[in-house]
Amino acid sequence: MTTWTMVWLILGCAVVTWLPRVIPFILVKAVTLPAFMMRFLTYIPVCILSALVFDSLYTKGVFMTSINWLNFAAFLPTLFVAIWTKSLSKTVIVGVLTMALLRYFFA
Repeated sequence: MTTWTMVWLILGCAVVTWLPRVIPFILVKAVTLPAFMMRFLTYIPVCILSALVFDSLYTKGVFMTSINWLNFAAFLPTLFVAIWTKSLSKTVIVGVLTMALLRYFFA
């Protein structure tokens, strides 16, 4: 592929990824949602984040599921920092650095 083809391909992928994430915000911005819906939507980020985190803690085998010890070892200090600081940026930094160190020394 030529360089321009790659540039257009990357830009197209960016637009296709970006649009489904932005369109709901545009549509909901013009509408006033009921109180019960707003209460329900406050739980969505916690549910999605929990599903992503807990899914990464397990390794799915053919017959059995086991704990991914490397991810679990990175999860513990990250969880501690999340509870202690309640800062998303500090939590992400600790998680990334912990995982990088664990992969460097143990993987």
